[in-house]
Parts: sequence; structure tokens; C-alpha cells
Amino acid sequence: MADASAVKKKNSAKAGGVRFAQEALADRASSHVHFDDKLHDSVITVAAEDDGSFLVKVGFLKLQHRYEMAFTLPEVPSLGKNVCLAPVPSPHLRVVDISPTPEGGLRLTCEYLAQHAGVLCERIRLLSELDDEIGVTVKVHARVMERDHGTPMLLEGVRCIGAELEYDSEQSDWQGFD
Repeated sequence: MADASAVKKKNSAKAGGVRFAQEALADRASSHVHFDDKLHDSVITVAAEDDGSFLVKVGFLKLQHRYEMAFTLPEVPSLGKNVCLAPVPSPHLRVVDISPTPEGGLRLTCEYLAQHAGVLCERIRLLSELDDEIGVTVKVHARVMERDHGTPMLLEGVRCIGAELEYDSEQSDWQGFD
């Protein structure tokens, strides 16, 4: 029969803790999650499309809110510095100001009323004042959240200038007379 103290001694040797080498601990302490820089874009992006138009991404907006957006288009030599809007603008996107930049581009300031939830695309057309046959289309993409889905973090160049109140009879405090 085996000695009880020998069995106890053998089991306690196996019950020791796990030890890591100092290098492994140092590597583990310095590791962290790294996100691609593209995920941290905090400004409106303007990209030239293959068809000559511009795609402007203004990020997340909230339904029934009005926003001011300011962005710069790169130089379009055929347009020139004097441009105007085409006669059929978007009902929800209104251009407030167009001004040339020292670098040759155009600075646009717009107001936008987010009327529908989802991914939306509004189009505006800029025309040369010298030749109305020459123009460029600007497509403004926005992701509009429902009113009850939180508050979006706005990109640099976008600011909320007001909320449009929508009457909802279920939220009214008024109780009719019987």
C-alpha cells in the first residue's frame, strides 16, 4: 500500500499555477485593438465619380431635423468660377451659398431637411454661367436615422440647425370632452 503522505505530495506538485515568461507578459500588456484610420473619418467626404459627377457623403442624420452642410468641391475647369444652380433643385436640399475657393474649387453651403429614414441621395446640378450646356452633378448621400434611434455624431461640416416638429395625436396631452 502506498504511503498517504507520498500521494498527497505527488498531487500538490501538479496543482501549481500557470507561469508565463516575462516576454509574453510584456507583449500581452502592450497589445491593443487597432482600427483602420478610414473608420475614424470625421469630415464630409467628396469624391469624383467616373461620370464626372461628385459624391458627397455627409454621414448620419436624424429624421425630421434640419441641417447645414458645408463642403468644398475640387476645381472643375470647364465650369469656371461663376456657377449657378440648375432650375430644378431638390425639395429637401437647398443651396444657401456657392463661392469660389482660392485653390480653384467651389465651397457650397446647403440646408437639408431629413424627411425619410434610410440611405438617401439628393442631387443638385451646378451650371456654368458662361455656357449652360456645361455643368456638374453633385450627389449628396445621407443615412437618416429614425427619431427614436439615438443622436448621431455629426461630421465636421455638418451642424443641426433645428428640428421639425411632427404632430402625433397619441402624444397629445389634450383629452377630448365626452
